[in-house]
Amino acid sequence: MTGGGRGIGAAISRKLAEDGYRILLTYSTSSKPAELLVDDIRNSGIDAVAVNCDVTDAREVALLATHPWVSEGIEVLVLNHGRYDRIDAKSLDYAHLRRTMSTNFEGSFLVWDSVKSSLNSEARICVIGSQLGTRGSPHGADYSASKAALALWARSLAQAVGADGKRVNIIAPGFVDTDILAGDTPEKRASRIEEVPLKRIGTPDDIAEAVSYLVSDEANYITGAVIHVNGGLYLP
Repeated sequence: MTGGGRGIGAAISRKLAEDGYRILLTYSTSSKPAELLVDDIRNSGIDAVAVNCDVTDAREVALLATHPWVSEGIEVLVLNHGRYDRIDAKSLDYAHLRRTMSTNFEGSFLVWDSVKSSLNSEARICVIGSQLGTRGSPHGADYSASKAALALWARSLAQAVGADGKRVNIIAPGFVDTDILAGDTPEKRASRIEEVPLKRIGTPDDIAEAVSYLVSDEANYITGAVIHVNGGLYLP
C-alpha cells in the first residue's frame, strides 16, 4: 500500500485491515501519522508496518521489494501515492511536469515492476487515479496527465495479466475531504458541495469502501475498470 499513512491511504489501510489483511504501508515525508496508524491497526489485532519509501527513487523501491512481507507474497497491491501542486496549465514548466509524472505515474510503475514477482497468482491491484485524469484541469494539467497515463497503463496491465488470474482496477475519486481541499474558503467549500449531485464532499472512507469491494471475491469478474467515486460530480 503506497501512500498509506494519511488521507485516502490511511482510510484504505484501516479498511483492508478490518477485512483481515496485514498492512505494509509506505510514506515519504510524514512518519508520525504513518506510525500512529500502524499502532492503531496493531491494537485492533492485525499486524502492520510502515516503511519509508520515495517511489521516485528506484533504489528505495528495490529495497522495499526485499521486505520479508513482500517476499512472502502479495495478495493486494494498492498504488495510492501522489502529488498535486496546482499549477496553472499556461504556467506549467517541464521541471514541474517531470516531478509530477515521476511521482504519480512512473513511481507506480517502479513499484509494480519491483514487486511483480511477489504477487500471488490471483493478486488484486487497485490504482487510485482521479476524475481529472479523464476531464483535465486548467490548474492541474500535469496532475491530470499523470493520472490519465496511470489509468491507461493500469487498464493495459489488466489486459496483460488477466490470463494469469490477476485483476487490476482504477478508482477515480472526485472531491474528497483530504489535505488537497484543506485550503478551501467556506465559500469555495459551499461551491464544491453545490456542484455535487449528492450534495456532499466525499470522505476517504468512501474511497476505501470502493477499494475493499474491488479487491474482494465479490468483484472477481471486474478488471480493467475505471470506477468514478464522486457523488455524480462527473459522469464520463
